[in-house]
Amino acid sequence: MKELDKKEKEYLLNSIRAIKDFPKPGIVFRDITTLLNDKEAFNFLMDHLTARYENFGIDFIAGIESRGFIFGAALAARLRLPFVPIRKPKKLPYITISQKYSLEYGVDEVQIHIDAFGEKEDARVLLIDDLIATGGTAKASVELIDQTKAKCVEACFLIDLKELGGSGTLKKLTKIYSVLEI
Repeated sequence: MKELDKKEKEYLLNSIRAIKDFPKPGIVFRDITTLLNDKEAFNFLMDHLTARYENFGIDFIAGIESRGFIFGAALAARLRLPFVPIRKPKKLPYITISQKYSLEYGVDEVQIHIDAFGEKEDARVLLIDDLIATGGTAKASVELIDQTKAKCVEACFLIDLKELGGSGTLKKLTKIYSVLEI
């Protein structure tokens, strides 16, 4: 499977704005809106992901709210696959299943429709989001997929914030591909 070379990674990284001290001092926020606004960079990324996953044998693409919807829906359209949104509570109108996960101060959860992956036994699902940090939401999303008859075959992220350790935790549950590592 194709991975980007150093020059290609730098090109994408340079299309993402870094904002220091947001949302609080000491944090460097990676703002993907500049990538989305750059039609050449966005299409380069989507071309790369299409080439990586076109022969992967995926049945569904699931995206984590909300930025995972952008990349996941675009990739699903290119690959002509169904897209499944993974959302915060009380956002989906039909019967849902949930998975809770711990935050620094409390608990949150993610949900999908109970019939998100249809009747297909062992449906192969690609999970996608813009970024993995501590990995709580991604881990809960993989566990949520696994509650169904589906299987998360890989989790894909535009950015992996390596020092926060989320990808290390998630690797215990599924394969991971990160386009960029910071």
